[in-house]
Amino acid sequence: MEDYPLDLADLEARFGDEAACLDYLEKLKWPNGFICSRCGSTQGWPLAAGRYECAACKRQSSVTAGTLFHRTRTPLPIWFRAIWWVVCQKNGVSALGLKRVLGIGSYETVWMWMHKLRRAMVNPEREQLTGEVEVDETILGKAEEGVSGRQTNKKPVIVIAAECRGQGIGRIRMKRIPDASADSLLPFITENVTSGTQVRTDGWKGYCGLEGLGYPHERIPLRGDRKKAFSALPRVHRVAGLLQRWLLGTHHGAISPEHLGYYLDEFTFRFNRRTSRSRGKLFFRLMQNAVAMQGPDYQSVVKRIRGPKRAGKQPQHVAPA
Repeated sequence: MEDYPLDLADLEARFGDEAACLDYLEKLKWPNGFICSRCGSTQGWPLAAGRYECAACKRQSSVTAGTLFHRTRTPLPIWFRAIWWVVCQKNGVSALGLKRVLGIGSYETVWMWMHKLRRAMVNPEREQLTGEVEVDETILGKAEEGVSGRQTNKKPVIVIAAECRGQGIGRIRMKRIPDASADSLLPFITENVTSGTQVRTDGWKGYCGLEGLGYPHERIPLRGDRKKAFSALPRVHRVAGLLQRWLLGTHHGAISPEHLGYYLDEFTFRFNRRTSRSRGKLFFRLMQNAVAMQGPDYQSVVKRIRGPKRAGKQPQHVAPA
């Protein structure tokens, strides 16, 4: 049974202390009762502060171990408020905005929370797209000089897939890819679109081979006609435009290229749930994912931007984004 707060007042009433938060996490992590992470035994007894001891192997397990909240020093009620605020903002929230709302002094702390939550916005068991699907690539940012077509020297290439639901858009998937070659495009489609689904693309050669992979393929040659591209593949172009505005409006374009993929995950999470009337259900879904994964630590995330230290050189400071 899905259990979630109905509104902010309900959230504050239910999760005002650590014990209530631990009890909620326990039900999400072990919905059918305690399971030992070492031996798989279902027999154990509770200890203090959300810990259990396995009756078989005597291993002690914490409710937060192996979850997004692993070894957190922040009280869980603050975490719960942060997650509620994140899911309640329809257009997303920046780390600076969340910092101000929660009244937390450290920007780096809240920035790290946001990166952990973005990783929890992808359910590894999510269903693939079905029905009829449009697929196209786009280059983020303004056009570069000296390049044409699908070529780019600096800008990230994003591939987008969107379900066709009448004249509207169903669910979407998106991913940053190294280039627009078949080696990049076809694996994205097989990973995110159910075999047998009709896929509609433009005439780009990178999509050749879809029929051999089990996808009825509708190719629409565009020959560089921008207006025809919008009319032939309206859904993916609409999603691309919304993505651009979201990155600029919510995050002001200040996103490290190394982390772009996680921002795409956040946009996808929000877009696919845009019609949900219950913020509580979004809270519940994100919490389900949060207890099923252990988030990265600060050093591993920052290292992706700064790179490893080199002998004789001091690493340059790069502001988190």
